[in-house]
Amino acid sequence: MRTFERLIVVAVFSLTLSAVSAGELTTGPLTEDTPTTTVAGNPFTASADWTITVRGQATILTPPEEGSQVLLVDVEADTAEEAIAAAWATYKKPQWEVLQVNDQADNDGWSKRKQFVYRTSPNEKRGVTAGAWWANDSWTVYIYDVTNDVGGRRAAQINLMLGSLVPIGFERESFAGKKAKQLGAAEIAELVAFVERGLDVTGVPGTSIGIIQDGKVVHSGGVGVRELGQPEKVDGDSLYMIASNTKGLATLLLAKLVDEGKIDWKDKVIDVYPDFKLGDAATTEQVLVEHLVCACTGLPRQDMEWIFEFGDYSPEGIMELLGTMQPTTGFGELFQYSNVMASAAGYVGARLVHPEHELGEAFDKAMQEKVFDPLDMAATTFDFDAAIGVDNYARAHSVDVNGDPAIAVMGVNRAIIPARPAGAAWSSINDMLKYVGMELAAGKLPDGERYIGEAPLRERALPKVPTGETGYYGMGLMLETDYGVNVVHHGGDLIGYHSDMMWLPEHGVGAVVLTNGDPGWLIRGYFQRKLLEVLFDGKPQADEQMASAAKTYHAAVSTQFDLLESPAATDEAGKLAAHYRNPALGTIDVKRKDGKTYFDFREFQSEVGSMANPDGTVSFVTIAPGISGVTFVVVDGDKKALIMRDAQHEYVFEAT
Repeated sequence: MRTFERLIVVAVFSLTLSAVSAGELTTGPLTEDTPTTTVAGNPFTASADWTITVRGQATILTPPEEGSQVLLVDVEADTAEEAIAAAWATYKKPQWEVLQVNDQADNDGWSKRKQFVYRTSPNEKRGVTAGAWWANDSWTVYIYDVTNDVGGRRAAQINLMLGSLVPIGFERESFAGKKAKQLGAAEIAELVAFVERGLDVTGVPGTSIGIIQDGKVVHSGGVGVRELGQPEKVDGDSLYMIASNTKGLATLLLAKLVDEGKIDWKDKVIDVYPDFKLGDAATTEQVLVEHLVCACTGLPRQDMEWIFEFGDYSPEGIMELLGTMQPTTGFGELFQYSNVMASAAGYVGARLVHPEHELGEAFDKAMQEKVFDPLDMAATTFDFDAAIGVDNYARAHSVDVNGDPAIAVMGVNRAIIPARPAGAAWSSINDMLKYVGMELAAGKLPDGERYIGEAPLRERALPKVPTGETGYYGMGLMLETDYGVNVVHHGGDLIGYHSDMMWLPEHGVGAVVLTNGDPGWLIRGYFQRKLLEVLFDGKPQADEQMASAAKTYHAAVSTQFDLLESPAATDEAGKLAAHYRNPALGTIDVKRKDGKTYFDFREFQSEVGSMANPDGTVSFVTIAPGISGVTFVVVDGDKKALIMRDAQHEYVFEAT
């Protein structure tokens, strides 16, 4: 929507505001996403179900849940620091110290951008950040003061509000109506050079990339090495875990079954798979086949059970775990990513193809027969041991306590094996380009033979639920409409492996990026923008944005480790019990060796450091490369216990 059109809508919208007290106006909860502006006129979209309160120069956005706010404050000040202080003065006195200040790249018409991260205590269960953005000779400040559970369930809505905020009069760059240029040697060199710079700023050891245009592979290769300190290079045949890119392949299996008339996207899952069950009976009844990987059922991300106890989980156990999971938002209302639901999608399809086998074997065979073999993806496999046994295998890397690249704790990635439709595939650039090529060819193979009907194939990329201002989730695929160009893609993230596959259906161009290190998500994330810049002569933004994000990441890692005492403080470690247990996540055995403290979770272990929190509590935090940052808070009291949390769940480990 153009700026003047937004202002017309805002003028009408503002008539619904009602006076609450002197100098304060409020409205809401909103019945739908609503274009509006800050007090100074900077346009943004306020999310449905949120309430807007205008107090002086502050626009306060409040979700239905109590205790969380996002503020947008227009401020006149000389510096970002002064702007932040003035913004807080309109809200409340901040009770947290500033932990980190990050310069950020210019974006969406804003310059001089700075991010301020505040240090909260784990038991506060909230995140607090602020940012100052400059445009039109003034600052606009955002303050994010949100509980973890609200942030977990309403992340897409918050992304919409902050992502849509632009300066008054600003028009985003658009490539709509432009024809993609042909990718010749110069264009390919520019994309490869971008990846090379990505390795420099992130510290990732290796990245393989592949590009296809008009049905032809125009590039397949790699930059960097398979393993830190070793000379062997990555290339187009190097094997990586593709993590959640597996979801798109798993929903392709379902699409094949729809194409064959064995199921319909609108079938109830309980009719197709009678044992399917969620923790909520009403939600179970509503789930159709198309909802299995739509991230729209209201089920939250709940990964800790199968990660911590993967030695005891089977595919059947993953399906049983679904029966304990409760929705935290209404059906179809909000984007909430669920690996366990995505696993169910693959296993439901597998049971239809091979009812005679247990679910894991059935899925492996079904994927081989229906997906990998027809697409000639000969290197792609779910066999973890076979993949790491080949010579051309890209090893996983993360960072150590000094922030330096290091070999990652690979064993934790085996946790995805019982839930393998959600992310356990290994593949290469050359294999994944065959898949992307089929998507671009609307279901046809390179020889022109039709592999799958266009309708069931395309259904997977249709919007099911919004992920932000210009993004949507479909079925194991995402649709981005940034810059006026449709981009279908999906990312994948496991320890030390970060990847993306993307294609532009209207332009015949696709790409795959596979990385073997943290923070490889920065390379694969900004590669999409770089590809659009090259294809459509866009403004050069991707390099600066990637470099800025990498600097922020490394600063955050450094700050986190600076707060830790490592090895863990002897007096605090000495107070720990020898054994702890949680009914859902299993046991922790506390071990000590050479003055260091280790938490052994059976399937994996990590040294832990200790941290004194601002509220006086003590935490123990894992520091092994790849699994660093898992926090256990010591519970005060007669009964020794540790608490670990994700965004929406709490797990208490009691001493045994």
